[in-house]
Amino acid sequence: MKKVHFVCIGNCCRSQMAEGFANLYGKDVLVASSSGLAPTNFIVRETIECMRENGVDLTGHFPKRYDPDKSGSFDLIINMSGYDLPEPVLAPVRHWLVRDPIGQSEQVYRESREHIERQVMQLILQLRREERASSPHRRSSAQIKSR
Repeated sequence: MKKVHFVCIGNCCRSQMAEGFANLYGKDVLVASSSGLAPTNFIVRETIECMRENGVDLTGHFPKRYDPDKSGSFDLIINMSGYDLPEPVLAPVRHWLVRDPIGQSEQVYRESREHIERQVMQLILQLRREERASSPHRRSSAQIKSR
C-alpha cells in the first residue's frame, strides 16, 4: 500500500477532491490524505456538493496544514498548489496543474473535479501495474510455458 498525499493551497477544494477519489477508487493500492499550504477553516460547500454528485462524501473532512517535517511518511506527494513545497521535502513529488475553483462557478468546480478524477484514476492504474510487476507470486510467461 502506497501512502499518497495531495497538497493544494487551502485544502478546501482540489486536494480534498483528490483524496476522496483516491480513497474511493484506489483503496486496494493506496491510502490517501491531503493538506494545504494555507488551509482554510472549512471545506467549501461547492466542493462537498460537486463531490456528492459523483458519489463521494466529504462531510467528515476538514482542512489540514501541510507539515514538511512529516513529508517523509509518504511514498508520494501530489502537489496541486502551483507553488514549491516548503523544505524539507522527504518524499517524491509530482506536480499536477489543476485549476483552482475557489470562488468560481459550479461549472468550474465540476471541471476541476473531472480533471482531478481522471488524474487520480491514471495514478491508481499506474500503482496497480507497479504492484503487479513487483508481486513475488507473479510468474513470467517463460515460467508458465516451461510447465
